[in-house]
Amino acid sequence: MGVSTRWFTGSVLIVWICFLAPSTVSAQALRFQPQGASAAGQGNAFAAQADDASAIHYNPAGLTQVEGFQAMFGTAFLGGSIKYKSPSGVDTRGDFGGSAVLPSPSHTYLSANLGTLGLTGLSRVTVGLGLTSPFGLNTRYPVDGSFNTAATSATLPLLDIKPTIAYKVTDDVSIGLGADIYTFASFLGEGQAEQHQVGAGLAGIPAGAKVELSGKGTGVGMNASLLYVPIRNSDGKPLASIGMVYRSQAVLPLQGGLLINGVKVADASTSLALPPIYTSAVALWPVRTQEREWKLELDVDFVAWKAHKDLNIYLSNGTTLPQARNWKTVQVVAVGTEYKWLNPAWLPHWDVAARAGYTRTENPVPDLTFNPATISLASNTLSLGAGFLCKQGGRFLGAIPCGGESALWPKAIGFDVAYQEWFYEPHTVAGNVNPTVNGTYHAFVHLGTFSFKFLF
Repeated sequence: MGVSTRWFTGSVLIVWICFLAPSTVSAQALRFQPQGASAAGQGNAFAAQADDASAIHYNPAGLTQVEGFQAMFGTAFLGGSIKYKSPSGVDTRGDFGGSAVLPSPSHTYLSANLGTLGLTGLSRVTVGLGLTSPFGLNTRYPVDGSFNTAATSATLPLLDIKPTIAYKVTDDVSIGLGADIYTFASFLGEGQAEQHQVGAGLAGIPAGAKVELSGKGTGVGMNASLLYVPIRNSDGKPLASIGMVYRSQAVLPLQGGLLINGVKVADASTSLALPPIYTSAVALWPVRTQEREWKLELDVDFVAWKAHKDLNIYLSNGTTLPQARNWKTVQVVAVGTEYKWLNPAWLPHWDVAARAGYTRTENPVPDLTFNPATISLASNTLSLGAGFLCKQGGRFLGAIPCGGESALWPKAIGFDVAYQEWFYEPHTVAGNVNPTVNGTYHAFVHLGTFSFKFLF
């Protein structure tokens, strides 16, 4: 291999290393947790409660608690900033695609108990389908920034399609099983993962050239879950519940091309390993009467990023470029609470909930392989939320009746809203494989999310 060819291959390797650390603002490197406003308002501590259609994401076994047919739709509005100071004192500021991320990460859930649909022999079975965008965020930096040869922008608009089934083994034990189908779609962003940067001036990539890498593919994982309710009140409602969820590793193959000034110069491929996740959760209701409910919950996730060991790159010229990543398993701790007023005198025919929560997330990415396209820093998240459920006799927005004689009209209409502030801890990166990214990083994110739900 000649000198020019080696330099070009090295340039491709540098570009792909940046590309394969896809963009998201999550402190967990590739994971965006808020996938339902009820859970988000409680700091995402919801796996032991899991009593609406978003259980498809948080704990599929909880679907057995969702009666009839339920549809939920929602989205998140997110913004914030990234600040970087180089060792020489040069400042660079980035953001997440503007004042608000577009397209915004959204969620859709549909669940149906088979017994209430007329299959009386299958009344213990509930099925569901979810569609989420767990990695659908952008990162953007100035084209003339300090580390523009590492990244100027990146996006990973990945969809997760979640077919799910839950079965009530006994009145107190339910299990769930589902698939996670990760893929791309043309209606979400560019329909592919993209990384943009500026050429470093190595042979084959001119200095200042516009460099773009894009790729897409489909990967499949599975999840299994349990919900156990050891204590109930006289009305049969849980006073304590335990949730456990296992999400398997999913390997996502990416096939794409390298473009320089808009011209494709090479094909390349790799496999991105999304980590297995182990969740344990416990919820307690110190108060649960016909008038009021108060819940406390603790969730702990172990996110096994150690599965993300390398990103071996295969070029169209037959060359294999090995690249170690050596990320580590991290723990995510979430605590949340919810207080409900059931059919209060001051708002009859409604249930009203107030929520709050806190999440602590560790950083899985070592300094050696840190990339600004993936802002992975330890973080503390504070959450606030509220929920409103309009039932028979009430009117949603003062005009739409909640409940009716027709089976096609919902028995209840709900609206949940949540707000989160993500406080990232400043971190100084040193000894990186790309010296231009060494320096101190700060980040700040604010997020608002809402969900509508319709109960039939």
